[in-house]
Amino acid sequence: MNGGQSDDDLEELRRKKLEQLQDRADSQGGQGQGQGQVDAEAQEAAQQQADAQRQALLRQYLTDDARKRLNTVKMSKQQFGEQVERQVVALAQSGRIQGKIDDQKMEQLLKELKPEKKRFDIKRR
Repeated sequence: MNGGQSDDDLEELRRKKLEQLQDRADSQGGQGQGQGQVDAEAQEAAQQQADAQRQALLRQYLTDDARKRLNTVKMSKQQFGEQVERQVVALAQSGRIQGKIDDQKMEQLLKELKPEKKRFDIKRR
């Protein structure tokens, strides 16, 4: 399986799309277009760039199995999965990750970050 090459290709496509959006926003800016539309496109381009950077960091610091586990969590519990992603990115940016996070480490990280379950005990009299 040639996963690294397809990730690089995907990253290149994202970068080109981002450049196209930025060029379009720049060229439309001088044509009297509504500033709100240009700002929205620039914001969307910035968001796409941030997403691409986050995905690149995750590819760099997570093994394939760990990424699959994180994606599975995101499909079932999107907010929790995104919180874990932000945590991994923050750890990576601060330099606190040595090596790669494998499936076991990801499972441990998910358990640590999992919110406490709320219990309701109903007692009948």
